[in-house]
Amino acid sequence: MSECTHNCETCSENCADRKPESLLAAPNPLSNVKNIIAVMSGKGGVGKSTVTTMLAVMMQRMGYKCAILDADITGPSIPKAFNLKSDVMGGEDGLLPPQTETGIKVMSVNLLLPDETAPVVWRGPVIGGTVKQFWTDVCWGEVDYLFVDMPPGTGDVPLTVFQSIPVNGAVVVTSPQDLVTLIVKKAVTMAKMMNVPLLGVVENYSYAVCPHCGEKHAIFGESKLGEAAKEMGLNILAQLPIDPAIAKLLDEGKMEQVQSAEMEKAVKTIAEVCGK
Repeated sequence: MSECTHNCETCSENCADRKPESLLAAPNPLSNVKNIIAVMSGKGGVGKSTVTTMLAVMMQRMGYKCAILDADITGPSIPKAFNLKSDVMGGEDGLLPPQTETGIKVMSVNLLLPDETAPVVWRGPVIGGTVKQFWTDVCWGEVDYLFVDMPPGTGDVPLTVFQSIPVNGAVVVTSPQDLVTLIVKKAVTMAKMMNVPLLGVVENYSYAVCPHCGEKHAIFGESKLGEAAKEMGLNILAQLPIDPAIAKLLDEGKMEQVQSAEMEKAVKTIAEVCGK
């Protein structure tokens, strides 16, 4: 039986001091990303991509250099939100992500397809590998905040993101329904298992405001976010209303015009936490 050399790279002993091998992938040499924020949820249909675009747009307005990595390979929607077409340039150093009108850098599989309506019929390992390449092969340049729009659930791609990319914060998106809150708890548990700090929760579709009297109506039932956030140990970043104006901007690819007082407070909180 060999003796421990106290050097885990050369020692064959399986002792308590041995640290697990890191699976983090090296970024592109031309990338200098300061903060990586995953935007996640336990299921689809809660407006996760909408929240991702709003976070990036409002952070950009605050003077930060922002980018979005669209990790939802089979359901990409980020390019549509900014009316971006397939114009990704590449060279010896890697891929150059296209930019929106205000300078937000975006990489999505839809920007690489000749037809944006073509389905991505790939198996899990190929999808996971593509997401990893969006980190290793894209020249992100100088970025203050890279937002990763995660696919729903806790499967291959979220696991690839957390293991391969040095995510230093996660924002959880939910809606008022009890079932959604239950599923979101799974995403929260996964983030904790992967040692990713949880920055807080955004509740989408929280209420609707009557255009005539201004009264708030809980279309999907009264929110239980307060007790759920307390149970999960989450900070409430924002409770967003059902807003037809935002839906219209999203459909028209004009999300850089979006206005939301609730989300402005959220991005300031995120910037303050990440600044510490």
